[in-house]
Amino acid sequence: MKINGSNYKTIWCDSIEQNIKIIDQTKLPHSLEIITLNNTDDVIKAIREMNVRGAPLIGCTGAFGVFLACKSSIETDYIEVCCNNLISSRPTAVNLEWAVKRVKDRVLLSKKKDRINTALHEATLIAEEDIKNCKSIGRYGLEIIKNISQKSNDTVNILTHCNAGWLATVDWGTATAPIYLSFKSGLDIHVWVDETRPRLQGAFLTSFELNHESIPNTVISDNTGGFLMYKRRVDLCITGADRILSNGDVINKIGTYEKAIAARENNIPFYIAAPVSTIDFNHINSSDITIEERSDDEMRKITGKVNDRSFEVDIYPEQSNSLNVAFDITPSKFISGIICEHGIFEASEEGIRKIFTKLSK
Repeated sequence: MKINGSNYKTIWCDSIEQNIKIIDQTKLPHSLEIITLNNTDDVIKAIREMNVRGAPLIGCTGAFGVFLACKSSIETDYIEVCCNNLISSRPTAVNLEWAVKRVKDRVLLSKKKDRINTALHEATLIAEEDIKNCKSIGRYGLEIIKNISQKSNDTVNILTHCNAGWLATVDWGTATAPIYLSFKSGLDIHVWVDETRPRLQGAFLTSFELNHESIPNTVISDNTGGFLMYKRRVDLCITGADRILSNGDVINKIGTYEKAIAARENNIPFYIAAPVSTIDFNHINSSDITIEERSDDEMRKITGKVNDRSFEVDIYPEQSNSLNVAFDITPSKFISGIICEHGIFEASEEGIRKIFTKLSK
């Protein structure tokens, strides 16, 4: 997608320097900076410090991390250790483990002399597939928005939470792909953007994306969505997912659960948009899933801009205790459907089974 009229992807391989470039998302929206990743330590740091974030992009970054590991050493033991470290860098999103294991498995089956090229090829494939999958999600989601538009003959107001946009993937995004395609097809849409405390991914990233694509949007505080739904000012909710369990429950950015409850109470469709790589077919419930808790500094501090300079300030008393849970769990009964690259499926064991069956053919 575009920043200041130029096309960007969130991650790419520099074919000359043979390293990996990423957009530093901690600097957005105030400045556009590119980070170079030269080894797996750089990749792990970028994932942990959220220079890259969003389940699909974390997976792609981990995949390129295996390539950088192979550049350092083609020995099996070294690659295994690096892959384990990559997987543990963020525990909740399932895409990271899936992507790292996929590249590692291909690498370890190849001859040692081919391992660097094999890793780069497979990581590049994962990135290309991510773009393709997001566009497919967009096409299926577009039909939902079209139907609402035809029935209302008015602006379709879409609420989204956090950032499941192109900055959370390689390009297009998951929850935003239907929005981008709807706008490009001429539909009259408007997006309510939850600011998404504490890191403000909605206000900082989603609104940033939409503005650069000229899509009408309004940033709202995290507690406003329910009121807007009650007042019939929301027609549709779409969010992404960090992990979809095999019973249809969804783990996503903290605050998703509350939006889903409000949507159901007000008879507003609530969809999850995510690629199949986000589905955890091995877990039917969340009892043994690690829900990440992050530093209270993320809650205590906020970054703003004054006269072209960015500043970080404290926003509440230092002696106050904080709990910074990064994700919550939305039960499947609150979800209207899961939009993936293969279609729209029911958020249930049966729905997930249908996706698995489709993959097995």
